[in-house]
Amino acid sequence: MEKTYITRSGYEKLVADLEHLQTVKRREIAEQLAQARAHGDLKENAEYDAAKHSQAMNETRIRELQEKIASAEIVNTDNVATDKVIFGTKVTLWDFKYEEEIVYEITGSEEADPIAGKISVNSPVATALLGHIVGDQVDVKTPGGMVKYEIRNIAR
Repeated sequence: MEKTYITRSGYEKLVADLEHLQTVKRREIAEQLAQARAHGDLKENAEYDAAKHSQAMNETRIRELQEKIASAEIVNTDNVATDKVIFGTKVTLWDFKYEEEIVYEITGSEEADPIAGKISVNSPVATALLGHIVGDQVDVKTPGGMVKYEIRNIAR
């Protein structure tokens, strides 16, 4: 099984999501199934079919989370070096095209959330930034075309 690198907070979120699906979500689906069964004939019962589909999707997600948790390798980012861009650092960039600063945290793929400023270490932007230091200008090939950044700060 291939290891998945993840921060402590990302790991804890996976565990919390799994716990929610195994307890709260399973109970909700069981209630939906019971209500649908109470309506009688299950052959043409859309509510029952929908609840069974929800149950299957929930169980699939539970198995996925269990596999991710089992293969997770937690990376301690508390003492991560900030002399260059590496996994776990927060990078302040100057975007030359939009003439603005943006901040990205380099995370594992399981905890990436670009809207929240968390990008996967495997993303085109993070891959291009890895190993660079403050002051470096980096050209990044993205699906939307070439983007030029200057690294302004690296922090934990």
